[in-house]
Order: sequence, then structure tokens, then C-alpha cells
Amino acid sequence: MNKEKIFFIGAGKMATAIVKGMLNNGFSTEQISAFDISAEAAAHFQHATGMEIAPEDAITEADIVVIAVKPQMLDAALSGKRNVLQKKLIISIAAGVNLKKLGEVTTSKRLIRVMPNLPAIIGSGVSGYATSPDITADDIKTAEKIMGSIGIFEGVPEKMLDAVTGLSGSGPAFVFDFIQALADGGVAAGLPRNVALKFAAATVAGAAKLTQESDLHPGELRDQVMSPGGTTAEGIKVLENSAFRGSVINAVIAAALKSEALSK
Repeated sequence: MNKEKIFFIGAGKMATAIVKGMLNNGFSTEQISAFDISAEAAAHFQHATGMEIAPEDAITEADIVVIAVKPQMLDAALSGKRNVLQKKLIISIAAGVNLKKLGEVTTSKRLIRVMPNLPAIIGSGVSGYATSPDITADDIKTAEKIMGSIGIFEGVPEKMLDAVTGLSGSGPAFVFDFIQALADGGVAAGLPRNVALKFAAATVAGAAKLTQESDLHPGELRDQVMSPGGTTAEGIKVLENSAFRGSVINAVIAAALKSEALSK
């Protein structure tokens, strides 16, 4: 592992998750520093990582800066730092802030815009990313070491990041809703609430893992569960009559369109 220094502007939940992942994947505490104006965020970061919050001027020593603030806080967080940021690799997880805006507020030409999702907090995230033209192969490898510590890190053209937001960014909320509904169905069928929720979450996790590890299309896996005239076929019929798949598709598209509108 190289010894490049990484500075986080913002030490909230996602920054904390990334730092924890980095520390578990070969980075040292000497390489990482973070600053946050929020005492609550700073306290949580320190408790979760065992690291002290750094002074704001520690940014001058960094080779890489990770922008981990809410988009509405971006201008204030970067105020007075343009000259410092100009030569650094910038990795931004600020939602909806495009590469053009990042270039304007940082003056850096080495920019990577990342869209992580909530499961990153347990190291099982999905992060889509897009890069500015001046990014090098080494820059991408560096970003992969950092962001890959919290899950999948996949590059896409910037115009596709809204779709990434709709699918993997908003997707966990859709899945949580499905797990809750699945558990509610179990309760309605007679299971105790705690058992139903445990079974629902484990069923979704198991099905997801099987999908990842199998060469079969999800539709083929579904067919393996269904017997002609059986219980699963009866349940699938209800889902189809309720436009289940169409509703999920439309939810992803709606979230993607909202992301596009917010980033303008």
C-alpha cells in the first residue's frame, strides 16, 4: 500500500464508513485525516474509527481530498481552499454535484464523482463513479483502493450517474420496503413478527447472494422455485396482477429523473 495522504472534508456517516473500510484494507491512520464543523459528527467519527478529528489546515498535506459534505454545504466547506485543491486528486461523494461544478469550486482537473449507497456503512455498498478527462489510470487505481473498501466500485459515463442513483442509490429503500412487506405477509399468514422479519431479511439476502454467485438469469432462478400450479406460482400471479415489476421499474426511473432534475 502506498503512503499517499487522504483528507476528508466532512466526517459524517458515509465518510466514517469509508475510513473504517480503508483501515480494514491496509490504510494506516497516519495516511488519513478528516475535518468536520459538526461536533456531533466529529464525536461519532472518533468513536467509530478511533481517530481524532484533524485541524482544517491539515488539508495542505494531503495528496487526495475526499469531499463528503451535503451538496448545499459544498461552497461553504470549500471556501478559501481553491488554491490548495488545485493540484490534488478530488474524490467527491456530494450527491448531485456534477464534474463541471466540482471543477469550478475546486479548480482541480483531476476529479472523480462517486455515488455510493447506504449499505456501504457495512462494507457492502455499490458505488458508481465518473471521471474528468485529466484523470489518470493511477488516479483510478487510487480511488478503487479507497472506495473499493466499502464495496463494488464501477465506472460509468457521468450521464449515467442519475440512473445509478435511481437503481443503487435509491434501491436499498425499495428493498427495505419489500422486506417490510414480505414480513407483514408472514405475520398475516400467522408467523410471529420477530420470526417473520428475520425470515424476510434472510430470504432477500440469500436470494441476492444466489443471484450474484449464479450464472443463471434471475428469471431462471425464479422458475426453479415455481412448480406448475404450486404456491409460488399463485403468489407470482398476484404480483403480476398488481403490476409489481412495472412498479419497481417505474420507481427506479422516477428516482433517476428526480436525480437529473436536482443536479441541474
